Amino acid sequence: MLLLGADVGGTFTDIVLTDTDSNRTLTHKVPSTPEDPSVGVLRGISEICQNAGVSESGIDHVYHGTTVATNAVLQYRGAKAGMITTKGFRDIIHIGRHQRPQHYSIQQEIPWQDRPLVKRRYRKVVSERIVPPRGEIVTPLDEEEVRAQAQQLQAAGVESIAICFLFSYLNPAHERRAKEIVQQVCPEIFVTASFEVSPQFREFERFTTTAMNAFIGPLVRDYVALLSRGLAAAGFGGEVHIMQSNGGIAPAQTISKLPVYTLMSGLAAGVLGGAWIGRLTGRSNVITLDIGGTSADIGVVTDGRFSEASARDTMVAGYPILVPMIDLHTIGAGGGSIAYVDQAGAFKVGPESAGAVPGPAAYGQGGTRPTVTDANIVLGRLDVKNFLGGAMTLDEAAAHAAISRLAEQLGLQVNEAAAGVIAILNANMANAIRARTVQKGIDPREYALIASGGAGPLHGVEVARILNIPEVIIPPHPGINSAEGLLTTDLKYDIVRTAFLVSSDMDHELLNKDFCAMENQLCEQLRADNADPSKAVFERSTDARYVGQGYELRLPLPDGRLGQVEIEESIGRFHDMHRQEYDHHFPDSPVEWVNLRITAISEVVKIGVPEQPKGGSLAKARIRTDETMFRVAGKLVPFQTDFYQRERLPVEQEFCGPAIILQTDSTTVVPPDCSAIVEKSGSLIIRVGAVTQDLPARDQGTD
Repeated sequence: MLLLGADVGGTFTDIVLTDTDSNRTLTHKVPSTPEDPSVGVLRGISEICQNAGVSESGIDHVYHGTTVATNAVLQYRGAKAGMITTKGFRDIIHIGRHQRPQHYSIQQEIPWQDRPLVKRRYRKVVSERIVPPRGEIVTPLDEEEVRAQAQQLQAAGVESIAICFLFSYLNPAHERRAKEIVQQVCPEIFVTASFEVSPQFREFERFTTTAMNAFIGPLVRDYVALLSRGLAAAGFGGEVHIMQSNGGIAPAQTISKLPVYTLMSGLAAGVLGGAWIGRLTGRSNVITLDIGGTSADIGVVTDGRFSEASARDTMVAGYPILVPMIDLHTIGAGGGSIAYVDQAGAFKVGPESAGAVPGPAAYGQGGTRPTVTDANIVLGRLDVKNFLGGAMTLDEAAAHAAISRLAEQLGLQVNEAAAGVIAILNANMANAIRARTVQKGIDPREYALIASGGAGPLHGVEVARILNIPEVIIPPHPGINSAEGLLTTDLKYDIVRTAFLVSSDMDHELLNKDFCAMENQLCEQLRADNADPSKAVFERSTDARYVGQGYELRLPLPDGRLGQVEIEESIGRFHDMHRQEYDHHFPDSPVEWVNLRITAISEVVKIGVPEQPKGGSLAKARIRTDETMFRVAGKLVPFQTDFYQRERLPVEQEFCGPAIILQTDSTTVVPPDCSAIVEKSGSLIIRVGAVTQDLPARDQGTD
């Protein structure tokens, strides 16, 4: 069976093709095409099929990580959206919670006010009212008002409409009927309702999430259709699956309706790829650092499992989004990050990036501003004549010219300016990792750092050194690790229902009835996607808190019918979780179960365990020796550095830095005080600052 993974990044689109029968895997990279990402994807698929000697029609499954939704939000380039909501609640998505992102700033930007997903003139109201606690209807829906408001929005030229009514998570009848009416009046307009997107309490977040689905809906729907048509034209007859923010995949037609579930699509794939490499190397605690051309994505895997972001943390471009997401973090730091001196004279790197076009100065596509890639060239850490395995030649003179202009502004030597660019970028990434680990009670010294992406292996060791992380793992194909991550996951669907059940008066019958109904709904979804529900795994949990608290902790629940014993045991685990998270707990206080959740996981065919690399010897792997620059004891020092071809490195033979290891999709830097070894799965393990004393000299490698 042929599986293909395609991950679109800011600079390159990564393709991986694996044959599960022969366990043969091929990789490929092509420049991304930001104006229409499908062009780069289709080109990459065509080229890798040619390289493999197969046709597109022979591919069984295509798994895709897309940045279409993410970029639309970041660039504020979504659809012209409208909203129909309950009379009197037109401004919920503007007012929010009166919580300012920066508490003490008087000149801050509030995204949902400065860049509204639905402008106020396109927010319409209708008469209807549903009330808690059981969703009773006190004011029937005025269907004529819905029809009239839909006609007004259509006349105003909106491309999508969000339907958001108060307390619809308790009773979706009004939203369901309003959607039917809008679709009758405006059959060509993308229509979404909050009960489909995020049926849970917290009106502001629920309304904003639904508005986001409307904002990006037409763009993602059209992109998925365009990609599907392109694949069909090439002869592909299978189904396209797209990575969701929760770390699972879903069919393209599902994503076309709920594109908000893909806001972290490509980023999630990077965490999955890192977790997979961790399993292959026997590490269950890993920090994933995926550095591309534009951004660095950070995830944490503990005991082999990644955590899901809480309602407090699920923010995208400043907008609160209530959908399941892997807990990860992104900063503007990558190979294309631009170095500059700001108006106050501070030396900064990123978050602005040169991207794929015009790219770094060394790319020769019109870029002139100094970037991280240019700095690495000046320090001798990139092979300018053999970039991307020889597919691209870098302009060394242009890189030096760009860094020289920066050095003049700073009053530094060119090499010092280049080293400063690298140091600032590494510090930014280390600080971001610290925020996801140390500030959450996680000791990074107990983890391995998996450095992936095109630029991850260039910077991984120096980032690890800042955090005292003892080892860095470089995957066999670091530049396409996210694309490989796409081939390690399963079909995954989440369903949530707000319950508000208190431990002191828990309604067992209602609880079990709700879980049964939710599981039946997931079974219907699985059957619709040609998956067998009897073979799926269903994981239950609840969002629990002490009565009166504002936010919750995710509490796993056992399978089967929940009785008094199971509930009491679960509440005991909640007390333990609260103590672990906050260092205190209240065992005598009642516990409230706010949301009930079920995740359905249906296994699909995955990439196999990589073949053990054949390897060779250090002597055969060595391409040349050249001068590179490293900072030692505060001084920038030139080193004669061996350049190796990764595919020829010996297996399980440790060697010392400094070394530069070349491969098609990335370049790995091993600093002078580190050692490296290729282990059996093909991953490169770098021990940070702990070189074995009795290692042979670097020039003594033999055949």
